[in-house]
Amino acid sequence: MIEETGVVLVAQGDLAEVECRRQSTCSACGLVGGCGTSLLERYFGRRQRILTAHNALGARAGDPVVVGIPEAALLTAAFAAYLAPLLALLGGALLAGWLAGAMAVTATNGAELLGGVVGLALGLLWLRQFGRKQGEDPRYRPVILRRAVPLPARVELDLTPAQRP
Repeated sequence: MIEETGVVLVAQGDLAEVECRRQSTCSACGLVGGCGTSLLERYFGRRQRILTAHNALGARAGDPVVVGIPEAALLTAAFAAYLAPLLALLGGALLAGWLAGAMAVTATNGAELLGGVVGLALGLLWLRQFGRKQGEDPRYRPVILRRAVPLPARVELDLTPAQRP
C-alpha cells in the first residue's frame, strides 16, 4: 500500500471524502527553487486532492487519517496514462502512413501527422473511459488504514549555507 495522510471532510456510511495535500520534495533538495517542480508549484500553487476512500474505521469529519492506495492501482493507472496515448499516437501515425502509401498519396507526412493526432485523441478518450471504470472498481479504491497523529505546524528556518547541516 502507498500511504498518504489527510483529513476527513465528510463521512457517509462506509465511504469518506479525505483531503490530502500533495507532497513535494523541494524542502529536501539542494536546488530549492531551481527546478521545474518548484517552478510549477510556484505558479500553480499546491492543489488539494480529495479522495473517496473506504471508511472501515468509522472516521468522522475532521479526523486526521492515513489513507492507503494499492500499488496495483497506481501501476495500472501509470501504465495507462503514459502508454495508451503514446501507443495510440504512434499507431495512428503508422496506420495513416501505411494507408497513404497504399493509396499512392504524395503527402504521406501530412497523413501521418493527421493520423497521429487522431490516434492521440482516440487514446485520450479511451483513457478517460478507463479512468472512470477504474474509479468505480472497489479493488482500486483508497482505504482509510488508521487514524493519524496530527502533525505540529511546520516551522521554516532561514539558514545561511554555512549554518546548514
